[in-house]
Amino acid sequence: MCKTKMNVKEPIPLSSRKSYEKSRSLPSTSSTSNPSTSTTSNAFSSDNNHSNTSSESRTSRSSLKSLKDSLPETTHIYDFSEIRKATNNFLAKRFSSASSSSASAWKCLIRGKDVIIFQRKFQRSIDSSKLRERLTAICKSHHISLIKLLGASVSGDYIYLVYEYVNGGNLRDCLRNSRNPEFTVLSTWMSRMQIAADVAQGIEYIHHFSGLDLALVHNHIKSSSVIVTEPSYNAKICHFGTSELCGEISEKISENREVIQSSVGEIQEEIQSLPSSSKLRRSKSVRFTGTKGYMSPEYQQSGMATQKSDVYAFGVVILELLSGEEPVKFKLDQESGQYRSVSVIETAREAIESEDFEKIRRWIDRRLKDSFPVDIAERLTRVALECVHIEADKRPDMRRVSVKISKLYLESMKWKDKMGTPMDFTMSLVAR
Repeated sequence: MCKTKMNVKEPIPLSSRKSYEKSRSLPSTSSTSNPSTSTTSNAFSSDNNHSNTSSESRTSRSSLKSLKDSLPETTHIYDFSEIRKATNNFLAKRFSSASSSSASAWKCLIRGKDVIIFQRKFQRSIDSSKLRERLTAICKSHHISLIKLLGASVSGDYIYLVYEYVNGGNLRDCLRNSRNPEFTVLSTWMSRMQIAADVAQGIEYIHHFSGLDLALVHNHIKSSSVIVTEPSYNAKICHFGTSELCGEISEKISENREVIQSSVGEIQEEIQSLPSSSKLRRSKSVRFTGTKGYMSPEYQQSGMATQKSDVYAFGVVILELLSGEEPVKFKLDQESGQYRSVSVIETAREAIESEDFEKIRRWIDRRLKDSFPVDIAERLTRVALECVHIEADKRPDMRRVSVKISKLYLESMKWKDKMGTPMDFTMSLVAR
């Protein structure tokens, strides 16, 4: 059965818990109050059982939300001296983080916790009050598929983001072991479906369910930004909140959800209206933080990250997960004798569009040893290809994507139960 992702709540202080329990045990003092927020003697009558059940559910949700809002903040605004002390004045050995080549990182101990500190440069100036507001809001967000941001410190043009330390390896290294290319810890179909479901639900939470009034964009989705935890092989996404706190996202997109779709459309219209010579030139004032192979076409042209560009990057990650291949690699062209770049999107599309049914099976990572449901693999590939559609408006919303992948996960569980223990030899007689 698919794991249900739940928000991890902060522990309730004893004083707040007592007052909360006391308020829950007291009867309503007004018999004329709104039935959705009060409890009367009729609540347990058989005639009104269904309506009162719905009423109690709404009351519970409202109470939990107000309780969460009333809890003390756990956001840490670290003094810069704490950061310097923890990193030995930045002389400590740097943490080898493939998840972010543009940021320095240190694994250290702060206030009794193992943490990772990322040093990032502000992409544009942000008012200190607005920065504090964003930091507080992001630190209050919790999801099992996100690595939690504990707090931050600012010094000059740099912000130091303090994340909890999670034991594991990044997805890129799990899929492509440079020392032993024939080996992967993700050798079963269910391990890969688990990661696909975790990442999808994590991004869905960022885009829609963080409980904030911000239209959050991750802007750093790639296989090296996904940590595969030990020993469960669940996936957690790194760098949640980085784009908002470093000024990588447009103010309009950051503060208004409704602007996102119109902004994407405006970008594409502007690109189409430009002369062909202008399309090749990029503004020197725009600094691109994307990674080759994960950047959507409109992002490459404008440098403006949106939720749709997150969806594109997620689609690339899923294609990596299925094939085990890099987003972009170079192959020798036998006719010209020169190397040309080949993307995982191209090879996936060729496999799906081929009339040869076995081509999709041959495209899937051979290290799975053909022990996977081909029909489910094909449908997951189609979902990923929808995500990497060249037109941003035609890419699906992450809520829709997450639902589809969750259904495929459940079908994969049924396939696993039917097949029993995975065997260590190929189940197909057709040659690769």
